[in-house]
Amino acid sequence: MLLPAKWFTNPFIFIFLFLSLFFTDLSFADTLPGTLPHHNDLLKRINEMEQIKHKNKPPRTKHLDANGKPKFTNRLALESSPYLLQHAHNPVNWYPWGDETFDTAKRLDRPILLSIGYSTCHWCHVMEEESFEDIEIATYLNEHYIAVKVDREERPDIDAIYMKAVMALQGSGGWPMTVFLTWDKKPFYGGTYFPARDGDRGASPGFLTVLKQINKVYQKDREAVKNAGSQITAILQKTSKNYEDDTLPTKDLIPKSIVSYKKGFDWENGGMIGQNKFPSSLPLELLMRHYQTSKDDQVLDMINLTLGKMLTGGIHDHVGGGFHRYTTDKIWLTPHYEKMLYDNALLSIAYTQAYQLTGNEQYRQTSQKTLNYLLKEMQSPEGGFYSATDADSLTFSGEREEGYFFTWTIKEIDNLLDEKTSKIVKLYYGLKDKKNQRQILYISGQQDLITQKFAITPQELEIIITNANQTLYKKRLSRSLPGLDDKILLSWNSLVISALAKAGFAFNEKKYIDAAIQTQAFIVKNLWYDNKLFHSFKDDKRGHPGFLDDYAFLTAAYIDLYEATFDIEWLLKAINIDDLIAQKFEDKTHGGFFMTPLGQNDLIAKEKPGNDGAIPSGNAIAAVNLSRLYLYTDEKSYQHRAQKTLKYFSGPLLESPAYMSGILPAIELLAGPVKEIVIITPQGKKHEAKAFLDILRKKFVTGQIIIVTQEGKEYDAVSKVLAQVRDRKAINGMVTAYPCEEKICRLPVTDPGKLIF
Repeated sequence: MLLPAKWFTNPFIFIFLFLSLFFTDLSFADTLPGTLPHHNDLLKRINEMEQIKHKNKPPRTKHLDANGKPKFTNRLALESSPYLLQHAHNPVNWYPWGDETFDTAKRLDRPILLSIGYSTCHWCHVMEEESFEDIEIATYLNEHYIAVKVDREERPDIDAIYMKAVMALQGSGGWPMTVFLTWDKKPFYGGTYFPARDGDRGASPGFLTVLKQINKVYQKDREAVKNAGSQITAILQKTSKNYEDDTLPTKDLIPKSIVSYKKGFDWENGGMIGQNKFPSSLPLELLMRHYQTSKDDQVLDMINLTLGKMLTGGIHDHVGGGFHRYTTDKIWLTPHYEKMLYDNALLSIAYTQAYQLTGNEQYRQTSQKTLNYLLKEMQSPEGGFYSATDADSLTFSGEREEGYFFTWTIKEIDNLLDEKTSKIVKLYYGLKDKKNQRQILYISGQQDLITQKFAITPQELEIIITNANQTLYKKRLSRSLPGLDDKILLSWNSLVISALAKAGFAFNEKKYIDAAIQTQAFIVKNLWYDNKLFHSFKDDKRGHPGFLDDYAFLTAAYIDLYEATFDIEWLLKAINIDDLIAQKFEDKTHGGFFMTPLGQNDLIAKEKPGNDGAIPSGNAIAAVNLSRLYLYTDEKSYQHRAQKTLKYFSGPLLESPAYMSGILPAIELLAGPVKEIVIITPQGKKHEAKAFLDILRKKFVTGQIIIVTQEGKEYDAVSKVLAQVRDRKAINGMVTAYPCEEKICRLPVTDPGKLIF
């Protein structure tokens, strides 16, 4: 086919034809508003990835063509993060974090909009729907900014740096995080959620106005922007302290922190005082450790009130098990319905330890129900655990609604259950007579009334509720499921290993220990390569190299596996991973550990996190690990490194120990007293240690280590690592326990009933 000659003489047509050789729309998506079409190679890669990843998934956008296909697709379609993929069909020309992004910003002389969130973040979804799906806002962004999306769970290092910047700018932070950067990654302005336009949700200014104002300043007063960026960056880089302060924090910081928690405690509802309730705001393990040594009944009341309110409240998924992220009220009733892997791992540990401390059967049941939920709904077929489920799900009519999956109407309950059971369930779960209103299930505390009214025993009531929950669970599965964030994170999976191992030992449940071992095998297979760990796993690919949390939490998990199985292999693995921490993360000059490996310098600052958040800091867990390894091995190097870490953080610890509760157990373990129980069995009879372990597993004891081994080759291998077993034997061919405290030992015991600890 010959082209008309005028096409070649008309310069505009010729330029268009020439550009079309390089920018060709592959028919599956419109050009993003305010941009040129993507380069042909990029379009081809996006198209191929779309066909592989999203063939059976409905697009998460309102911008659809007549065939129901998304009109827009951006670079995020090439990513594996579930959060980034949620934004792959926004009309915004999103870039992932990377060199191309910042090179482009420099070349085009544009400011960078950095948006950080996570896949189950409700207000991230709100800002997406209001702003990032808005054509006018997307067009302005695409014309004047380089827009960057980051999944905070995949890149906690980026999140930590820029959250610190937002906190410095605004005094508070949260997600979605919205930060404005220069091309060299320096932040000069930031905030969190912005409504789309002035006056929306009663707030002013709106996001579009902010974009215009920031761009105006960037173009007209570049010097002010550079100065602001340099000043904030200097704050972020100020990680030094008075290193001449050689103070080693002492155990008196623990009661000092307890006083702080007592002052802020909600004595009516449990947890800390506030309009929202977060389980992580109160360090339950620290309280239990303190009660175990102090016998302060007020502390025990804090523990029981908080755990009791959580397990009966709406934050607890009574039908399916597990806990939601937090509640939007102060009575633990109305949850924000996302479920996070780390919350459930940590809460399982808390309920397991509380059961050991108090013997309260409800705590055991709650821990087991939480773990069973994780095993049933959050574990991949290969053994790793997914990250989270969303707060939102689709209603019967196809609209997205927060909490729809977890709530019920009276009509639904009546239709599913027989009349008597329905009446019992409605009373038990506090459901009001509101026919079409969706309601939250919570234990109303009317058990005595129910048993009297229906002439049933408490045991019969428990059976009725269990059976009803199974019916509701089956019905719930027919609904549209909340979105699943199916990336697998090493640090969070390590928390699950710890939870499973602790529960397996405390409840003598082999299935939990087997699951913990299966998960660590998944980690070794998929997140360990070339003598280093990786942070995430998704779509059969390893993600970013591991952070401090990944190494520290896995070390803790291996120690917990040893304490559940008494297989020296796990303690050796913990020692090996800790050696890598020393090589890759440790500040050998000043003490403490960096969040990122020593050789990684691609960010504007290097974090050394100390304060706890929803999970304990990497430095806290690393210090506790060193203290535990010191107790087992008596190697002074572990003691010295733990002490050096504590000295590094002595300033903030002395000022506000409550903000660093995760590291306080390290102080306690190093200060003592330390209790040791070494159990030696005849060769081939290690299982006979069970009679002793059945006594020990029922107690929550701080500063205690238990070693179990059998005579023969295993004894020889263990004695090379653990000096405590040397020169000890099974007396007269009987299982023998050697109890010691602070290196002073009592007579060996062969009768479990005579074991004092």
